[in-house]
Amino acid sequence: MTENFLKEVHSLSNLNNAIIESVVLDGKTVVVKLITDKVYNESDRESVLTAAKKLVPSIFDCRIEITKLTPDPEMVRRKILELIENNFRVLAVTVKKDDVQVKKTGGGFEYVISVMSSLADDGICDKISAELKKNFCGKFSGKVIRSEIRVQDIEIEEEHENEEYEMPVRFFEISDFSFLEGTEKQSRAVYLSDLNFESENVVVCGRLEDIRERSYKNKKDQEKPYYSFTLSDETAMQRITYFTRLKSLDKIKALKIGDSIVCSGKTELYNGFLRFTANTIDYGKVPEGFVPEKRESRPVPKYYSVIKPMPYVDIEQTDMFADRTVPECLKGKSFVVFDLETTGLNSAPTSGNMDRIIEIGAYKICDGAICESFSSFINPEKKLSDEIIKLTGITEEMVSGAPTYEQAMPDFFKFCEGSVLVGHNIAGFDFKFVDYYCAKLGYMFERKLIDTIPLSQELLFLSNYKLNTVADRFGITFNHHRAVDDALVTAKIFIELIKIKKSLPKLQ
Repeated sequence: MTENFLKEVHSLSNLNNAIIESVVLDGKTVVVKLITDKVYNESDRESVLTAAKKLVPSIFDCRIEITKLTPDPEMVRRKILELIENNFRVLAVTVKKDDVQVKKTGGGFEYVISVMSSLADDGICDKISAELKKNFCGKFSGKVIRSEIRVQDIEIEEEHENEEYEMPVRFFEISDFSFLEGTEKQSRAVYLSDLNFESENVVVCGRLEDIRERSYKNKKDQEKPYYSFTLSDETAMQRITYFTRLKSLDKIKALKIGDSIVCSGKTELYNGFLRFTANTIDYGKVPEGFVPEKRESRPVPKYYSVIKPMPYVDIEQTDMFADRTVPECLKGKSFVVFDLETTGLNSAPTSGNMDRIIEIGAYKICDGAICESFSSFINPEKKLSDEIIKLTGITEEMVSGAPTYEQAMPDFFKFCEGSVLVGHNIAGFDFKFVDYYCAKLGYMFERKLIDTIPLSQELLFLSNYKLNTVADRFGITFNHHRAVDDALVTAKIFIELIKIKKSLPKLQ
């Protein structure tokens, strides 16, 4: 019965690789959950529903849920390592991440597992492929390569820890201070861009960009007013929460956007973000002509901690019959081409509402050829919206066990060392995210950017300059809206554009 159902499902072009995730009874409703690797439409869902109703007794309702899941090689590699750990315990002792190589093919994935000769078993791949097909769409084929390593030669990899680093906090002198409700004169304030620590006594100063009066209920269930201010000091913006006092309520109500104030209070972590609660508010300004002191970057980590780059070899790059002439301007230089998937489009931390990174994909170009890859999901530590899940195919399960930005960004900063950063709309979107989240950890990028959108506009004549349109111009096919795929196609586009231009564009 299931085979006949899947046969009908696979007859639909958008669902020809779909698999059944589960069939569950929810009250009087049979819920059929499918996973597909392609974009589907409502007509596909209705066709699946029709096929399912042939098998479901008429006394039950039927509901179809379809999830778009497009795995990348790193996801498949992690799953293979998990399967080895859970099902081949003896093998798991010797097989490490670097011993599993995965390559994406037109209809699925090919993988190679390097194992000790004494443990090699060709049946391993049959079992692993069968399990992979239960979790991902597409075809899977693998082979075992026998390694000559002996048990006595196995070495435990030495764990390295990066040096502890305390990020220095910068201050500026407050100008034109006067009392509004406080009793203690404040002479200096912390840069808002440096406000990433918890403290019981912090002073900030800046211009009011937003004022919102809100209310809350106290323990006696009484309605009480409070304010939410957005403050700017030329280095960053910060949301300030202020609970009013009766004696100064009229003075606080008189404040208006554009006024400059000094806030004394405390900072604490709340829902993953730093919250500033003001105890007192006075008048004061950022000094006229203020130029923020340049912050020295935290040193590049000596070691990768959680995400390690992998060697990358593209079959196209080794094609002897294709023109692989490297432009002189690419020789001896390093570029990191990257792309992100995020929880939303807000790339400015106004009022503390900066969206979060959920996936990062990057490729390094050395001497005109793609040589390394770097990819990982990032745990945003918040629930993903249905829109983002549908757009990217990235689910809660995929990010829940992933590194946080605090764990991932130091490794990405190390991967980018000495390289020019490249991306499609990098200046307007992607760089803002990595710059913001790296800076929160003390890692300061030297702004060296090449954006392939203006470069494409300069060299190509197209109806639009979206990534898939430019990729079509060069005959490059890919799975859009996944960072690891978008980054790879952007790297290929960048190389082709430089071949046309024969020189590097001005850095942004």
